[in-house]
Amino acid sequence: MTLNASLSSALSGLQAASRKAEAVSSNVANAMTEGYARRGVEVAARSLGATGQGVQVVGVTRDTDPILTGDRRIAGAAADARRTEADFLGRIEAAMGTPGAEGALTTRLSDVEVALVAAAGDPTSETGLHEVVRTAKALATGLATITDAIQTERQTADARIAADVKTLNTGLARVSELNTLILKATATGRDASALMDQRTQAVDSIASIIPLRESARAQGQIALYTPSGLALLEGQTKASFAFTPTTLILPEMAVGGALSGLTMNGRAVATGPDGQLGQGTLAANFAIRDQMAPDVQTRVDALAFDLAERLRDPGTATTEPGLFAENGTRAQQGTGLAGRLSLNAALDPSQGGAASRLRDGFGAATPGPPGETRLLRDLQAALSASLPATASGSLRDLTGIASDTVSATASARVAADREVSYTSARADALRTQELSIGVDTDRELQDLLAVERAYAANAKVLTAVDEMLQVLMGI
Repeated sequence: MTLNASLSSALSGLQAASRKAEAVSSNVANAMTEGYARRGVEVAARSLGATGQGVQVVGVTRDTDPILTGDRRIAGAAADARRTEADFLGRIEAAMGTPGAEGALTTRLSDVEVALVAAAGDPTSETGLHEVVRTAKALATGLATITDAIQTERQTADARIAADVKTLNTGLARVSELNTLILKATATGRDASALMDQRTQAVDSIASIIPLRESARAQGQIALYTPSGLALLEGQTKASFAFTPTTLILPEMAVGGALSGLTMNGRAVATGPDGQLGQGTLAANFAIRDQMAPDVQTRVDALAFDLAERLRDPGTATTEPGLFAENGTRAQQGTGLAGRLSLNAALDPSQGGAASRLRDGFGAATPGPPGETRLLRDLQAALSASLPATASGSLRDLTGIASDTVSATASARVAADREVSYTSARADALRTQELSIGVDTDRELQDLLAVERAYAANAKVLTAVDEMLQVLMGI
């Protein structure tokens, strides 16, 4: 080998070692960076004709597993969706209260029953009658509080949908932009690894909103699809989502009416459990706003209607309200009733009524016998009577109906928590597998030692060539 060839080979070796050292330092520096893929420098023998001329850097590789990353993203989206639903159910359960706890729905109902029993035992006691009034008002307030909590959850879900849609559009635009930059970089022979890392981070930022599948395309490009096959990004075409948030959500509002649905490129997208969005946070918030929260409201409204219908005075007209009224009139079955129910004004001293009407009759114009207990006993018996429940149709007393209402939410929350545990464990396991192909600092330091030895060896070749040239030139 000529001195010129030796010099060329050593210089190429130094250049390759320098690139490898750069890759190692980048790997170590970004060992904890989200979305970063380990760099590897590919080298090959360089030749000029049939003569070896050292080494050349072929390119920089990124250690990734697209299938594993896709599975991790889908599992993570499912875990986030289940967590969103479980948190909602937990807050509704807290609003209803734990049975037996002070202020709980079942406790408030039990307080009314106890007050009626006490008042029937001593109908002459004004204190006993006023206690019935107090507990009844507290029960109506409790039902209204639960309704407010349900509507607050719907309002929050609506706002989160709007935020998710904004993040989704921004993320898709960013991925499309990075696709273009990567295409330009690869076309001009530049390393696009850093841009690819940024693209991975951009995809991860929207993967929990809608589960994504990433498909490789030519020259480092990617396309994005939902597991159901809905195209979100293909070539230069990206999906554009639109959603209009609602300022104030009322119980009777539903999607397709006063509530906005989701559109993609101007066309409506199904957001239900079997829709094209999959099981991300966007679908979960739509489920809370349009299905889960209204279902809870329906059960609470059914309880309110049963309450209002049972606690009536047979001596009044059928059009008159009972112990509880809806905006001053007899309660009618309908959405949001629990939030509109209140104590009959005729029985409420703070509204010009008289607590004594609990004994004398709801429509009594004058006081009756102070020892009369018939109406108080009838009201107490109505609470414990097994009558067809509005929600289920089965024979239940009012305490049983209230317990069923609370239990349904608690059972749903427990089931959701189980789903959170399962989906989170799966997402964590896939995340651990993905990290195992990431940066191992021990391995990187070992590679660095090999790079240093190669660099030193090539440097010695340069020194030897330099000495030979000095001898030949008589220096």
